[in-house]
Amino acid sequence: MKVTGDTAIEIGGIFYDSREVIPGGLFFAVRGLKTDGHNFIDDAVAKGAAAVVVEEDIEIPGVTTVRVPDSRAAMGTFAASFYDHPSMDLKLIGVTGTNGKTTVCYITEEIIRAANKSPGVIGTIDYRYLRKSIVPPHTTPEAADLLKLMREMVESGVTHVAMEVSSHALDLNRVDPCMFDAVVFTNLTQDHLDYHGTMEEYFESKARFFTELINRDKKTVSVINVDDPWGKKLVSRIDGKVVTFGLDRGADIYPAAFESDTGGVWGKIVTPGGSFDFRSNLLGRHNIYNILSAVGAALGAGIEMEAVRRGINGKITVPGRLEAVDRGQDFLVLVDYAHTDDALKNVLSTLKPLTEGRLITLFGCGGDRDKNKRPKMAAAAARLSDRVIVTSDNPRTEEPDKIIEDILEGFEGAEIEKVEPAPGSFEGKGRAYTVIPDRRDAIAFAVSEAKKGDIVLVAGKGHEDYQIIGTKKYPFDDRIEAEKGLKDRGKDG
Repeated sequence: MKVTGDTAIEIGGIFYDSREVIPGGLFFAVRGLKTDGHNFIDDAVAKGAAAVVVEEDIEIPGVTTVRVPDSRAAMGTFAASFYDHPSMDLKLIGVTGTNGKTTVCYITEEIIRAANKSPGVIGTIDYRYLRKSIVPPHTTPEAADLLKLMREMVESGVTHVAMEVSSHALDLNRVDPCMFDAVVFTNLTQDHLDYHGTMEEYFESKARFFTELINRDKKTVSVINVDDPWGKKLVSRIDGKVVTFGLDRGADIYPAAFESDTGGVWGKIVTPGGSFDFRSNLLGRHNIYNILSAVGAALGAGIEMEAVRRGINGKITVPGRLEAVDRGQDFLVLVDYAHTDDALKNVLSTLKPLTEGRLITLFGCGGDRDKNKRPKMAAAAARLSDRVIVTSDNPRTEEPDKIIEDILEGFEGAEIEKVEPAPGSFEGKGRAYTVIPDRRDAIAFAVSEAKKGDIVLVAGKGHEDYQIIGTKKYPFDDRIEAEKGLKDRGKDG
């Protein structure tokens, strides 16, 4: 580190966006994927920055400069000190993995409440505590924002925080300054390869959470899904306390038995500290894993078993995760965030045995994201659905028709027939799919074709209330569109 200028100045805040700098602020010139903070140093100084942290030799008259090898990493270190290490004043639970992070945090939040503690949650849907909710720009905030948020939580009386930790956040050092009581690995399946390149690199970004960021003072507990092959690989690399979970008795936490229906899942969970019966309103086998994750996380953070049991048995609603849209119709409409082939497979495997009529699946794939998963999602939908509708899902700067072409490759060789999107085209006994690029029209068609006993799954966007076309966001909510479709059918659906 090289410092030029006055070192005795008092800092009034930490910033990495020049537009937010206040007089006396410390500006970090962070190199991003699309922009370079070094290009905005003059703007930050004009706004009153008293000091800047850079990766280049720069001298600015009257402004202190600090040269470091990595501005982003340094920002976390500075912010931890500036906000007085807030994670040490919290019981902090971090959850990482491809699927399940949001649901695990929601379950953990209910367990914290059942223990008569005050929860905070940082994740994909929002950052929330007490009655405050913040729309998130990222699943996991930048380090400076994260530590500021945690300090605000502490001062508001929050005792425990459940946080989703994305692979991007781990790769970009966003949580490096945080000290965790428990860290959870849910699973690893193909996603984000547009960023990481390979599954091995994706895994390594997750693995550093359990190898480099374990806190000795807190004696962090690592909670690992050993039914996942990447989880098994991870266990042998962890130098610290490990608690495993899975569906088999070889794990530390497992279900002695469980059953499920359209009302939820129930059974008995065994832990190293004893067992308890549970009944949850969450649907499906994949939510057994999410429940086991939350059990391990809560116990690892020191919450008593009885509170864990009460929390799991409470009603848990996770926006956009198998969320029902109900206007009294005689078929089920569910909206889910599943946007990878593994997540879609898990949800469809849950719904298939519960379907009295036909399982109708609607999905698309995001633009400017991993293209390899597109045909895999189609293959999963074709294998487990009776009817499939392929549509758009945040095409971003790609042409929707080209994305759909990539998806349709997954239907090749499958016993499923392409039909035109006309009224009644989903009649007949054989499996069929159709293509409707406009997502609003696709949802309306799915709802209009459903009959008594069917289940309609609208997959991909879940809680999102927008559609990204080009570089702009437009208001769009699958739940609202599904409700409109039901309304158009008549008040009884």
